[in-house]
Amino acid sequence: MSETEALLGDLRAEGDELDGLVAGLGGAEWRMATPAPGWTVAHQIAHLAWTDERAVQAAEDAQGFADEVRRAWAAPDAFVDEGAERGAAEPPEVLLGRWREGRERLLRTLAAQPPRARLPWYGPPMSVMSMATARLMETWAHGQDVADALGAHRAPTARLRHVARIGFRARGYAYAARGMEPPADEFRVELTAPAGELWTYGPEDAAQRVTGPALDFCLLVTQRAHRDDLALRAEGPDADRWLDIAQAFAGPPGKGRAPGQRAEHMVGGGTERTAGGAAPGDVRAGGGGSGGPSGGRGARGDASAGGGAPSDGLAGGGAPSDTPAGGGAPNDAPASPAPQGDVPGHRPGGAS
Repeated sequence: MSETEALLGDLRAEGDELDGLVAGLGGAEWRMATPAPGWTVAHQIAHLAWTDERAVQAAEDAQGFADEVRRAWAAPDAFVDEGAERGAAEPPEVLLGRWREGRERLLRTLAAQPPRARLPWYGPPMSVMSMATARLMETWAHGQDVADALGAHRAPTARLRHVARIGFRARGYAYAARGMEPPADEFRVELTAPAGELWTYGPEDAAQRVTGPALDFCLLVTQRAHRDDLALRAEGPDADRWLDIAQAFAGPPGKGRAPGQRAEHMVGGGTERTAGGAAPGDVRAGGGGSGGPSGGRGARGDASAGGGAPSDGLAGGGAPSDTPAGGGAPNDAPASPAPQGDVPGHRPGGAS
């Protein structure tokens, strides 16, 4: 199996898991609020369906996609929300069918691309693997919003390695998005994977270090949880500061989720469920023993990477995005460039 085939398999599995959460929902549950202000479960699925459709269009209809980009820049703060609103207004069975059809079409489309193809997007063109990785990260992140709304527990999987890698590679952009100069020193990130092995990034002897569960790191960099609710530890002042501002997407930083906000959504979301419908053992933000505050830290007053509102945008100014930094395949870009990949005007799932 090629690297692309394996990645597309992970993308399929990520969509299938979220599908398992929403497939049996009633109409009232589709209208449940998620942590993204103004967005219901239906808005989250509608956004994923809409973005998958844009990715297919980018591969199959360059002129039509160019027209979409022009419309996006004409209303960068509104058009993503408008697209989600239109989809959320559809009957749930129609929306679910459209999302399923779009996922399948996207997988077929990406699998059919030449290995070195680059697809137009709202920022620089993207490789096929970058597009697939972007779609996986966004599906996982918006899936977390849905899970939090429903009080559902999703067991972390090895697919998180794609999200974690983007989060590490986008470190420089987190500073740039705030008008700050990135530190010159190298960083080391060591994450405990769901199966217990160690995922490592950066030089082993780097003085600036971040350690903790991979799930917690992914929740942080996608702005789905506040730092104080996660078991991440920083060694060195630069590493400590990075955890306050980390983001794995392009676009302006959000205000961040408040400490405990994710847990409040999960407790208030009704009956706990897993993707398969069984009651989970726990729904802590960190999962598997990693849900408590890191090192006894108090609540922070500054914006951490805890989340703005739903989001996925452009490098260099749109809303945040969900792709590898630099826009190449997952292993062809440095750690510092702006991430690219989703669409302008969207909000990551927090409280902005």
